[in-house]
Amino acid sequence: MIIAGLFLKANEVRIVTLSGERVSHHLVAPKVTKFSLLKNPTQADVVAFIAQVNTYIASNSVDKVVLNRRATTGQGAGGAGTFLMEGAMLASCNAQIDFIHPATLRASDKKHSELKSCRPKTVDLGKAYDLAFECLS
Repeated sequence: MIIAGLFLKANEVRIVTLSGERVSHHLVAPKVTKFSLLKNPTQADVVAFIAQVNTYIASNSVDKVVLNRRATTGQGAGGAGTFLMEGAMLASCNAQIDFIHPATLRASDKKHSELKSCRPKTVDLGKAYDLAFECLS
């Protein structure tokens, strides 16, 4: 199964795609790492953004997309950009979509950190990697 972790932050999506199992997995398409949407997008901008995401999904044979669960209230609550991207992907994405809560990622990182040998060094790509890793069998 090929799983894409999409970390939504502001108006950008960081992407890491994994294939395999938790104990033996590898990166798929390591060159593509980010898609972005303008801060005040038009309908055409959103359509183009979704087309980019769906092209990526189709060209890499992605079976499942995993998104970070946005905070809905309080400090650090998800902003308008992530809300818009999440809604557009839920409505138009050509793959199954799952959500993972940040607390689940933290717990999994403590439990399985030794298995994450190909985790990217940058913070946002690391979070996208963790999202994809969470859904590996």
